Amino acid sequence: MNIIHTFSSNNLDRGDSTRYDEKKLETLFESSKVKILPFCELNPLIENSAIPELGWLSKAEYNNLKFSEDTSKVLFLGFDQDQSPCFTLEVNKTVEYKYLNRNLSYCDSREVATEISQNEAGILAQAKSNIDWNRKNKYCSSCGNHMKVFRGGIMRKCLSCKLEHFPRTDPVVIMLVYKDNRCVLGQTRLRQKNGFYSCLAGFMDQGESIEEAVRREVKEESGLQIGKIKYHSSQPWPFPSSLMIGCHAEATNEKIIIDKNEMTDVKWFSKEEVVLALKNKSKILNVPGPIAIAHHLIKSWVYNQI
Repeated sequence: MNIIHTFSSNNLDRGDSTRYDEKKLETLFESSKVKILPFCELNPLIENSAIPELGWLSKAEYNNLKFSEDTSKVLFLGFDQDQSPCFTLEVNKTVEYKYLNRNLSYCDSREVATEISQNEAGILAQAKSNIDWNRKNKYCSSCGNHMKVFRGGIMRKCLSCKLEHFPRTDPVVIMLVYKDNRCVLGQTRLRQKNGFYSCLAGFMDQGESIEEAVRREVKEESGLQIGKIKYHSSQPWPFPSSLMIGCHAEATNEKIIIDKNEMTDVKWFSKEEVVLALKNKSKILNVPGPIAIAHHLIKSWVYNQI
């Protein structure tokens, strides 16, 4: 099954070989073809046209705006299909764009992701996650000294102990548990309103396979035992930087024992009720929208596409 999820269609060439040449990266940033995408508080600049687009700035526009940010904050994303080098950086709120005669504004990353193209949503995910990682990792976790950015932002090196640090991606298993014509959906403490339920999910542990993580998380959150497991698809989730690994998991028993530390409710739902929820017609159940992999796990089970 070939499903292209939101945040997973980035078509930039990330320019791995270019990243090892620090002087070349500096030259690329000064080139006339460069494209620069500002973020503010981890939200991207958006061109508010009939179909919203990422608000890329040219080098001339960037220079005219007189950004106060240190150029060490500039991060290299890669090359687009025209071989234009693409960079991103986080800026402060004081920058005004009205002088550019463009309808530009910062938009919430999650909300705008479904309005821009799939390709641009993928770029948004890459840029947001990399900015967030760099802002949180200024100092070495080993010796506490300051680190310097290398390779356009995908590596930071401690200037004291020389330890190299790389961005982390946290793997998360997310699974629709089912048995016959019923499935299991859960409600976390953060989402205990409006009848919102979703697939069970959890972070993978070290030294754990995907299948082991699925079985462990399901047992911990619901007390159910799992037999057959089938991989469905994956989705980058830049909040802040996870990789959602979607699976379908067939339960071998039906008695639910809820983990009260994490979940407010876990229950079985009939396929008929889930169909209504997907159509926004259920009076008791709300499920995630198409932006989330959980929606597609549920939908593929409902329509027998496992």
